[in-house]
Order: sequence, then structure tokens, then C-alpha cells
Amino acid sequence: MSELLQAGAAELARMLRAKKVGAAEVMQATIGAAKQAHQRLNCFVRIDEEDALSAARAAERSLGRGGITGPLAGVPMAHKDMYYREGVPSSCGSRIGPGRPAPATATALKRLDAAGAIQFGVLNMTEFAYGPTGHNYHLGHCRNAWNPDYITGGSSSGSGTTVAARVSFAALGSDTGGSIRLPAHFCGVAGIKPTYGRVSRAGAMPLSFSMDTVGPLARNVEDCALVLQAIAGQDPADATSSAQPVPDYMAGLSRPVKGLRIGVPAGYFYDQVDPGVEKLVRGSLKAFTDLGCEVVEVGLPDIEPWNSAGVAIIAVEAAALHSAWLRERPQDYSDQLRARLELGLGVTGVQYINALRLRDHALKTWLAEVMSKVDALHAPVVSFATPTIAETDVGGGAKMTEVLAKVTRLMRPVNYLGLPSLAVPCGFQSHGLPCAFQLIGRPFDEGLLFRLGHAYQRVTDWHRKLPPQG
Repeated sequence: MSELLQAGAAELARMLRAKKVGAAEVMQATIGAAKQAHQRLNCFVRIDEEDALSAARAAERSLGRGGITGPLAGVPMAHKDMYYREGVPSSCGSRIGPGRPAPATATALKRLDAAGAIQFGVLNMTEFAYGPTGHNYHLGHCRNAWNPDYITGGSSSGSGTTVAARVSFAALGSDTGGSIRLPAHFCGVAGIKPTYGRVSRAGAMPLSFSMDTVGPLARNVEDCALVLQAIAGQDPADATSSAQPVPDYMAGLSRPVKGLRIGVPAGYFYDQVDPGVEKLVRGSLKAFTDLGCEVVEVGLPDIEPWNSAGVAIIAVEAAALHSAWLRERPQDYSDQLRARLELGLGVTGVQYINALRLRDHALKTWLAEVMSKVDALHAPVVSFATPTIAETDVGGGAKMTEVLAKVTRLMRPVNYLGLPSLAVPCGFQSHGLPCAFQLIGRPFDEGLLFRLGHAYQRVTDWHRKLPPQG
């Protein structure tokens, strides 16, 4: 059974449909492994054992008589504790969240339910999804499956480490300033930040309404494609969701990549990059050239102002959402989150409007000067070696802004522009922690990113490496 838990979500779904294994057996093993992992990694908020086992038995009976046809039928998943399920309270990683049963189920969860996936628990996360390192001063810090002394990345900390530890076959995260791709990088899994509007955010805890995105972390690129296929598409409950048709990501995975142009940025993404990180990320390009891709260096426009604009937008929108609680319950926030929200209150209306106004021009500039020359841009996720939890435990002190800005610097411009970005593992740093690159695409071109990432994983095995068990 331990080997079975190492399978990917797509692989397991095929095994379940072929009746090579039973859904109840898989769920029982998953829950047992999850309980053990939690003791070491502090990754779960709750494991719903009884309900999950009941659902798995029902799925097994239905699969046995051919009654379930969903592409994820019987696959166990746990999700970041910010996706609401009707009648159930969510912590959102906070003291304020618990106690308020949700009025409706998140669209992303409904669509996974319809695809046959079985949710068995909810995962630790950064408080209100506003922090890139994975620290949580209320629920305890989530820990990296490769080494518990090191950060998971946030805010989808539990999602990253449970997928890496092979105790959830995939997990929903959210990405407003890197919160899917950062845990994917630090934990050695795949993660897709979709185009803004690609996935409904109805029933998901909001942070920044003009930059929030919903997406999965998974054991490999194929699994990311399968989960995104299930949750993507327009939703009447979310006016920002796009009517752009959702292509068949799975059908496109194995198309050849020969002749595709992969851009390597000159500047910004490689400014002051750690030599070990740079070696791994640039080294991953060889696999693409061997596959017949054309790798070209691409000059970038000045995107530092876009990073600053993204910071301002998130700060204002988050502060607006939390303004009542900040007045009524300031003591229930951690020092770090309260300090960050208060910074948002200091951004002027003029600064906020100018940040919004710049976005359309910035996207047009990016598409004209960068994406007109390449099919995807290949870049690091972060520029530094993975730090420990202690090294980044800055609370709300003087170093807070500097440390957090460093973590998100290569992430935020992608969110600001609303672009899709796929994080893919590409090796291990000298201290044994994983490393990833990101592939940045044109709007709604997730399928091309999946195609490239899957091709890379067919000729490499970084995604098959397992962290220490126990």
C-alpha cells in the first residue's frame, strides 16, 4: 500500500476505474499516512475520517457497477482551509474564522465533488492567506516534508507539504502573490497559478478581489492538468470568472513540443540570484533543448513598478476586507498580519487607482515585448536558497517588509498581469531542499504550459523523488 500512495492522482484514478484497487482501501491508507505526517509536519487542521471513509465505500460500490464516470472518482484529496463547505466552519488559518458555518459550498469543491474526488480533510495555511513563508502564529507553523526545520512557503503551506509527503493526491491552493508556486518550489511538487478568471472563486475566502486565483498543487504536471480541467470554467456565482472556453488539457499533454520557443529573461528574474538556484534552473533548460525547443534570451521591460503596483493593490484590497475586524478584534490577528493590514490602510486612493490603471498598459507591454517573441518564459520561482523557519520568523518587526518582499519578488508581477504560471521541480539545492522553475504563459494558455511541463517530466525524474518518511 505504501507504493500505492506514491502514485499520482491521474494514475490512481485509472487504477480505481480498472478495479485494481478499492477506493475504501486507498482512503484508509491515506488517512493513516495523513495522521502520521501531521505529527511531524503540523499540516492538517482537521481530518474527516468517518465521512471520508463512508464516501469512499460509496464510491467503491458505484465504481464496481460502473455508476461513476468522473475523472477523479475515488481519489482522496485535502484542501487549504479557505474553501467553504456548506454548514462547516473554516479557520482560514485564523482565530477569527472558526465558529461561522459556511452558507454555501465553494464552486471549486462542487466541481471536484462532481469529478468524483473525495475530500478527507482541511489543511493548515498562513493566516487569512496573507503570507509567503508558511508561518502561522495561531495554528503553529506548517513544516516542510523534506526537512521540518525549513519553510514550506505560503500561503498554501499545508497543500504543498501534504502533496510532497504523499498524504494527499492533490490539494487546492490559492495564488494572489505566489501562494501556489512558492509551496510548489519549496516542497518539490507541481503547482499551477491559472489566468485570472480561469477558475471561479465563489465560496473561497477572498484576499484581493482583483488578483486572487484558485488552482491546484499536485505530484506532477499531469495531475495539475487533470484537477484544473475539473475546476476551470465560467461560473454564474463569480462575475469575474471568464467565459473563455476551457480546452481539453489532458488531450493536449502529449503533443510534441519541438519548435516551441522558450524565453530566458535577461534581468529582473536573475538579479542577485543564488548561484545554486541559478545552476538548477538554467540547467533544466537542457531537457527542453533536447526535446527540440528553441531557447532564446529575451529582454524585459522595466517590471519593478509592476511589482510595486501589485503590492499596493493587494495591501489596499486586503485592508478593505479586514477593516471592520481590525477595528473590533485587532487582538485576534497575529502581529505580522495586523502590521501588514495596517500598511494597506496607509496607501492613498490615488496610489491605488494609479496601480489599477497601469495594469492594462503593463499587460499590453508584456505581450508585445516579451510574449510576441516566445511561447513561454522560463524563470526561477525564487532567487535564494530555501531558508529555515527560524530565519524567516520575523513577525511584524522591522525586517518583515524586507523579508516578505524578497520571497514574493519573482511572483508578484505575474499576479499583477493576471498571467498563468506553472511551477515544476527541477532538482535539489546543496542543503537537500527542492528547487523549481516557473513557466509563464499568455493569458488562458495553461494548456501550453502543461504540455511543456509534462514533456519535461517525461525525460526527468525530479517529481518522483520522495522526502524522508517519518
